Amino acid sequence: MPLPTLALPLTDAGFVRDPYPLLAEVREQTPAFRDPHLNRVFLTRHADISAVLRDKRFGRSVLHRYSRDELGWPLPDPKQAHFDAFNSNHMLDSEGEKHARLRSLVGMAFTPRRVESLTGRIETLLAAQLEGLREGGAFDLVSAYAEPLPVTVIAELLGVPEAERGGLRPWSAAIVRLYEPTHTPEDQAGAERAVLEFGALLRDLAAQRRREPQDDLITALVQAEQDGDRLTEQELIDTCILLLNAGHEASVNGLSAGVLALLRDQEAGGSLWQTLVQAAPHVESLPLFRRAIEELLRYDTPLPLFERFALEDTVLHGESLKAGDKVALLYASGNRDPRRFDAPDSLNLNRDPNPHLTFGLGSHYCLGAPLARLELALSLRALCRALPGLRLADAAAPAEYVGGFVIRGLARLDVVAD
Repeated sequence: MPLPTLALPLTDAGFVRDPYPLLAEVREQTPAFRDPHLNRVFLTRHADISAVLRDKRFGRSVLHRYSRDELGWPLPDPKQAHFDAFNSNHMLDSEGEKHARLRSLVGMAFTPRRVESLTGRIETLLAAQLEGLREGGAFDLVSAYAEPLPVTVIAELLGVPEAERGGLRPWSAAIVRLYEPTHTPEDQAGAERAVLEFGALLRDLAAQRRREPQDDLITALVQAEQDGDRLTEQELIDTCILLLNAGHEASVNGLSAGVLALLRDQEAGGSLWQTLVQAAPHVESLPLFRRAIEELLRYDTPLPLFERFALEDTVLHGESLKAGDKVALLYASGNRDPRRFDAPDSLNLNRDPNPHLTFGLGSHYCLGAPLARLELALSLRALCRALPGLRLADAAAPAEYVGGFVIRGLARLDVVAD
């Protein structure tokens, strides 16, 4: 039996600002549906999303099995040739042996030990950022606090010189706009330009590291080898672009949305912010902040929608899918599913277990999740220590979001440090 049809208002500013009431309604009444305009099947429930993420019939790419002709797809758009080449070369949009190979080689450089070794450096960077904010007054938490750290950390981790970092955030923002289902020709041109410009910088840096190795991720990726296999130059460049994008988008948006949720709770008479403030000075408080971050990432998901391709003709919820058809997974809805979480619309900083979907599941589970979790926990703890009297500048003002629903982030968050 075919699925019902429904079109979510993914570009509507009101929906992007607060998608949860409508998602709750759809999750209960139409848990699986087809959007006739975007030609995708959407899933809203945690169990269904989890199942697809683990199901070998679905993947991030399908072109490793079929040609475009076999799928009935049009020829690639030459206006985004470099963007498409970037997507075909990195591990996030690869499958099968290629994905396993790339993930293994990158994993050799992007180790848990390397991530944990960044703790001291992250804390030093946070202290410097907060020094100028301690004086009090109003500021935009997104630009003044949430953005600088993850961009600096991923730049230092990769080994991008400080003088070359000015384009990193704009390049990343331009590239991820093309993942929105309703991107514009301007978005397409911007993403193509960003891939070319960042790629040129990385090509120069990779050549330098081959001549003069340093203690950074680009050097580690240049040197990574398994059974005589290494990354090609283009694979290395595209992997670094991916690490830039994935290495800070979720952190910037996750911290901003998390602080907004905590300060809104405070305005409503809640005690969550004060609980964290009271715990922050203590060395042993990091586990509490790690749990808090897990809950904040569940409560307001920074990457609300991911997609998978059907890798073969199959049936999903009674709907016949052909190889190459897309399935849209609404992480933001699954993370608020009452079938999986008690009181899902309430914040519980001690929620345990907390099987949220934010970092994915299965073979494509986010390789950078440990770094994002570390950055977020340390950032939130440092903020609570330094600015315990933080409050919203205008509690009645609606939040403004930049971009769309796929990469959902606050444009700014005006706060006051009392």
